[in-house]
Amino acid sequence: MYVIHMTTLTQIYADLIADGTLNPDPAQEAVLPEFERIRAEVSQPVKTGWFRKAPKPPMGMYLWGGVGRGKSMLMDLFAQNLGDVPVRRVHFHAFMQEIQAAMHAARATGVDDPIAPVAAEVIAQVKVLAFDEMQITDITDAMIVGRLFEALFDAGVVIITTSNRLPDDLYKHGLNREAFLPFIDLIKDKMNLWELVSPTDYRQDRLSGSQVYFTPSNAQAHAAMDSVWNDLTGGPSEPLTLRVKGRDVILPQFRNGIARTGFFELCGKPLGPADYLAVAEAVKVLLIDDIPCLSRDNFNEAKRFVTLIDALYEARVRLICSAAASPEMLYLEGEGTFEFERTASRLREMQSDGWGKQPDS
Repeated sequence: MYVIHMTTLTQIYADLIADGTLNPDPAQEAVLPEFERIRAEVSQPVKTGWFRKAPKPPMGMYLWGGVGRGKSMLMDLFAQNLGDVPVRRVHFHAFMQEIQAAMHAARATGVDDPIAPVAAEVIAQVKVLAFDEMQITDITDAMIVGRLFEALFDAGVVIITTSNRLPDDLYKHGLNREAFLPFIDLIKDKMNLWELVSPTDYRQDRLSGSQVYFTPSNAQAHAAMDSVWNDLTGGPSEPLTLRVKGRDVILPQFRNGIARTGFFELCGKPLGPADYLAVAEAVKVLLIDDIPCLSRDNFNEAKRFVTLIDALYEARVRLICSAAASPEMLYLEGEGTFEFERTASRLREMQSDGWGKQPDS
């Protein structure tokens, strides 16, 4: 898709505007030369010889800005046009889950330092790591990431990441944050910081005026949900596994901060507030299929659904769903109907045009 290795990213971007795929955005256009610099430098063959000093690795980039500004789209454009350069394009949270699992496996072999073999495996596979949504909310990640990135940088791996916040705001109120501060300095030393200041929230604009609550939950609603999903993601998805207090919460489809799951996958399992808070932290838009009518017959599922909606509401996550009935008609009998009125009200509010805009966007 648009893989034209001899053409600059600026020209590829202009072609996408010309054919109507993208709208012009000066803030996006301004960062393209920085992506092009990295693409050109990592594409250069490394000259070797007895007396040749290894060239200094290219600086990476830390691209930050408000939700929906096109950071992920630009990263896709970059990663898709790297030619033969080994690149891994992955959501940061999913990557750190992989690293933790690999470290657990390494410990089982008896190694003293599990980070070293895990970092070596990453280094052997890629020259460029392209992360989406760098954020540190887990103390385990906070303690790992500094040494891991230091090993990657030392080996010449170029890292590019998007984030909604400045490096100084990563893990801002986290436990033992003083031990994390050297990692922030490492980012500033090895990556150019670039703020994407665009007035347009494209994610909101795509949903502006669009239906986001589909009822009844029938074939027509499923087709509508598929259409919204395809429009928002524009590419293949993969599962996202969130590790919460020793258990896995799995979102079966995930891409660029957008996730899709069925009602029973989130509310039919014994999950609690911490699990739903982790979901709300990990995603910006959540699609939920097949919300059923709720009553005393599925009271536990109803309670979990209330907790889930509260977490999504407080985190300003954009919710799109198919349901058996309108919010006010989802829970008509049984214990908890009065308490569900607030959930119905929140579901209704979350349908409103423009809901979900972040305060800083």
